[in-house]
Amino acid sequence: MLFKQQVLLRQKLFVLGSLAIGSLLYLVARVGSLDRLQPLCPIDGRFGPRSQDEIPLRALQFKRGLLHEFRKGNATKEQIRLHNLVQQLPKAIIIGVRKGGTRALLEMLNLHPAVVKASQEIHFFDNDENYAKGIEWYRKKMPFSYPHQITIEKSPAYFITEEVPERIYKMNSSIKLLIIVREPTTRAISDYTQVLEGKERKNKTYYKFEKLAIDPNTCEVNTKYKAVRTSIYTKHLERWLKYFPIEQFHIVDGDRLITEPLPELQMVEKFLNLPPRISQYNLYFNATRGFYCLRFNIVFNKCLAGSKGRIHPEVDTSVITKLRKFFHPFNQKFYQITGRTFNWP
Repeated sequence: MLFKQQVLLRQKLFVLGSLAIGSLLYLVARVGSLDRLQPLCPIDGRFGPRSQDEIPLRALQFKRGLLHEFRKGNATKEQIRLHNLVQQLPKAIIIGVRKGGTRALLEMLNLHPAVVKASQEIHFFDNDENYAKGIEWYRKKMPFSYPHQITIEKSPAYFITEEVPERIYKMNSSIKLLIIVREPTTRAISDYTQVLEGKERKNKTYYKFEKLAIDPNTCEVNTKYKAVRTSIYTKHLERWLKYFPIEQFHIVDGDRLITEPLPELQMVEKFLNLPPRISQYNLYFNATRGFYCLRFNIVFNKCLAGSKGRIHPEVDTSVITKLRKFFHPFNQKFYQITGRTFNWP
C-alpha cells in the first residue's frame, strides 16, 4: 500500500514538474516574441536619451494594434480615456497633387511611430457640403492618437480648389503643407489612365489622350482639360502663397519617391520636426509589383493597392513633346518659387 502511494506521489510530482517547466518555456518564448515585435524605431539608447516630449516606447505598440481597433469603433469611451487617446486636427496635410504619389507618401510616413494617418480622404476643405458641417465634424473624422503624435491627412483635390487655402488658413495658419509632384506630362498621362480605367470598368468608351490634351481647332495644348491644368503647378501654388509663406510648404519629388524613397522621406521627417526613425529596413523593393513596399516590423509588411503603378497607354511622341514645351516655362517658375529644381525635360 505504501509503495503504491509513493508511486502515485512520484507521478503527481512528475506532472507538476512538467507543467512548471512547460510554463517557464512558454514565458521565455513569449518574452522573446514580444521583444522581436517591438516597433522598429523604438530602441532606447539607439538615438540617445529620450526627451520629455517623446512618446514612451511601450505606448507606441498600440499604434498598430489598439489604435486600429479604436478606428474600427471597437473601443469604449473608458478605454479611450484610460489610454489618453484623442482625435486631433491634423498638424500637416498632404494637399496634392493628384497622381503625384499622395497615397504612397502618406503610407510611407505612417512608418514613423509619431505619425498617425487618416485612412480615407476626408474632402473637408474642398467639399462645400462637408465644410458646412464644421470643424468639429472634421476633427471627429481623424484617427485616435496620442497627444504627442502628428495626425496627417491627404486630399489631393485641395491643391487645385480655389476656396481651400483660405479655409485651411482659418483652421490653422501655421500648419505644415506637403505637395508631391511628378514630371507634369507624366502626371497628366497618369491622371488620364486612372479615368480611362474607370470608364473601361463600366464598359464605357473614352477619348484618346491626344484628343483631350490637344485642342483640335488650334492644335495647341488644351488648357481646359483638367489633367493639363492640374500639372501647371505654379498657377495653383501662387494661390496658396496668398495665405501661407513658402517656408510652410515642403515639395516632395514623386518620381524619386518611386525609385529612391528613403532620402525623400528623411527630408519630410526633418520638415515635420520628427526624430529620424524611417530607415532602409522599412522599405523593400518588390520586383513583381515594380515599386517599393513597406516593412513595419518582422511580421507586418504592406504594399500599395494593385491599382497603383498602372501601365500608361502609348501616347504620340509629338504630343508629349508639345506638352513638355508648354509646361517648361511654368516649371522654371515653380523651381524659382520653391527653391527646388527637378530634372524635368
